[in-house]
Formats: sequence, C-alpha cells, structure tokens
Amino acid sequence: MAKDVRCEVNSCKHWAAGNHCNASSIYVVSRSSKPSHSDETDCKTFEPKV
Repeated sequence: MAKDVRCEVNSCKHWAAGNHCNASSIYVVSRSSKPSHSDETDCKTFEPKV
C-alpha cells in the first residue's frame, strides 16, 4: 500500500504542505466503464476545508 500519497488539491481538508494527503484511507472511483487516463477517475476522499 502506498504510504506517500501526493495531492495538489489544497482546498481539501486532507491536504498537507508539500502536496501530501493525510487521509487515513483513499477512495478513488471510475467515471467511465474502462478508464485509461487519470481524468476518468475521481477522488471521493475529498472534503472541502472549512
């Protein structure tokens, strides 16, 4: 399992300095039946910063 998850979405509450994700688990879903590019997936772990 990946221990160093990178993320550039600094509006997410799990984002940390250096573009790291501090979420305890990551949930990624497909936006198509057979994704072949990253833009065909979504991170459902995202939560907006308050």
